[in-house]
Amino acid sequence: MSHFNDFNNAQVAKLPNHLKQFIVAQNYEKYTPIDQAVWRYVMRQNYSYLKNVAYYPYIKGLQRAGLSIEYIPDLQTMNDNLGKIGWGAVTVDGFIPPAAFMEYQAYRVLVIAADIRQINHIEYTPAPDIIHESAGHAPIIADTDYNNYLSYFGSIGAKAMFSAKDFELYEAIRKLSILKEASDADDARIAKAERELKFISENMGEPSEMALLGRLHWWTVEYGLIGTLENPKIYGAGLLSSIGESASCMQKEVKKLWYTIDTINYQYDITKTQPQLFVTPTFQNLIDVLESFADTMAFRRGGTESIMKAIACKNIATAVYSSGLQISGVFTDVGVDANDELTFIKTTGPSALALNGKQLKNHGKNYHADGFSSPVGRLKNSLKPLEDYNDNELKAAGIGLNKQVSLVFESGISIDALTQKILKADDKIILITFTNCTVTESNGNILFKPEWGNYDMAVGAKIVSVFNGAADKEAFEIIAPISIEKTHKVVYDDKTIKLHELYKQVRAVRETNMGFEKLSNIFGQLKTQYRQDWLCALEILELVFHKKIFHQLEKEILVYLEIKAGKEPEHTKLILDGLHVIKNPVSQLISD
Repeated sequence: MSHFNDFNNAQVAKLPNHLKQFIVAQNYEKYTPIDQAVWRYVMRQNYSYLKNVAYYPYIKGLQRAGLSIEYIPDLQTMNDNLGKIGWGAVTVDGFIPPAAFMEYQAYRVLVIAADIRQINHIEYTPAPDIIHESAGHAPIIADTDYNNYLSYFGSIGAKAMFSAKDFELYEAIRKLSILKEASDADDARIAKAERELKFISENMGEPSEMALLGRLHWWTVEYGLIGTLENPKIYGAGLLSSIGESASCMQKEVKKLWYTIDTINYQYDITKTQPQLFVTPTFQNLIDVLESFADTMAFRRGGTESIMKAIACKNIATAVYSSGLQISGVFTDVGVDANDELTFIKTTGPSALALNGKQLKNHGKNYHADGFSSPVGRLKNSLKPLEDYNDNELKAAGIGLNKQVSLVFESGISIDALTQKILKADDKIILITFTNCTVTESNGNILFKPEWGNYDMAVGAKIVSVFNGAADKEAFEIIAPISIEKTHKVVYDDKTIKLHELYKQVRAVRETNMGFEKLSNIFGQLKTQYRQDWLCALEILELVFHKKIFHQLEKEILVYLEIKAGKEPEHTKLILDGLHVIKNPVSQLISD
């Protein structure tokens, strides 16, 4: 199987390299017989319950996405099916940075964590896993209104400014989720990771655009309800993939509120069940709320406040001049006048210039290796912005090739230099290159000296947009700070490998409808050697219950499980729910 699984899915094939770096191979053979049983148990529970409370026909949605109740999905099968509705899927290692996650959505590609939750986290896991991503997100993708919302959210989220704190928080969440799913993690390490996460989350300061968008994403895509306050239906993947919370969330104790722009004021905790949920009357309302939030964002507002967000981000961002010129780099300084209007902007370290998302020739990060700075604003006593000057107006201002020029901006910044090159695009002047150039502020502070080389001056009266990341990501070759914390690979001892074999034998009996006489012996081994296991016993009970000839074995297993449910509180609900589905079989429900 291709590492990127892009050989026959159009959406995945379109992914740029800076997103492909997160993709890992699914390695389907790594799923154990217990993993397959966990998938089947959760999916049967989901269907049994969700057929009444999910917004969309659950089974039909699963089938359209290439999923089944019986098996963990194969990524290629999903891609074949999702491709028919203009989507794709890739597998990744746990949490990926929020900006990258958003961009995948914009490309109409589902990001699916390749791992599956352990049996002891069967009801809920804070770590992203294949149950959550595929059984939660994928089945609803066929709904056009919803998938339009998802991709539109991605395109806006990819532009959102984040703070340096956001990345710390992402790392802390990723670390804790990996530890909680690791079979070899000790309680002390988990407790330490929980303390670290708590400290960071309680000291985030003013929430960034990405943090606020994260809340809107959480209360819709992950935990959203649709319909009326009295009788809402579930469409959020977090609820659809949690067999515990999908039931508890419908209780009266969980407040139901209308989903509005005010929802951004509600924080969330990924480790706890939600105290309230938000109901949208329609998917169009989700787009309307998103649109009103987008109007407050730096990519639509520009100006001083937006550049300040870029400086706080301490990562690559892009500022767009009113001429259309895009400056990408790490913003470190800014000049403002008495009215808080920008007078100049500055980046430090590798920077690049672009137009319409394409890097300008000879203006990449190698050329601008030490940063970029340029004035913002109009020339003093000018009737129009410099970007709109025609040839005659340039001549009148003394700006001509190989001519000495003195320019003074309204801010007081002055430029004395020899004009070497004037770059235009779409009737706009976007860049003027000077030699022998001195740039001085009104207080006499020198911003640029002739011995520093050529001076490229960005042209534009205003900064109209600021957004996260480089304008031309491919040319900038953004290598994301991929986390050093990797998902732990499990090594199984001999005893566990033998348990896997028992699960495998039970599945073989179910699928071939042969070998029922082996079940009594398998149950005997479970009873004597694997007292902690409950799921394999449930699967044997399901087979003998429906065969209706192994009455003694059926009675024996039922008593065993009922005693277990009474003695082991952590398994009580799981066993009782499993018994309910056996007595009200999914196969009958599907055909109804």
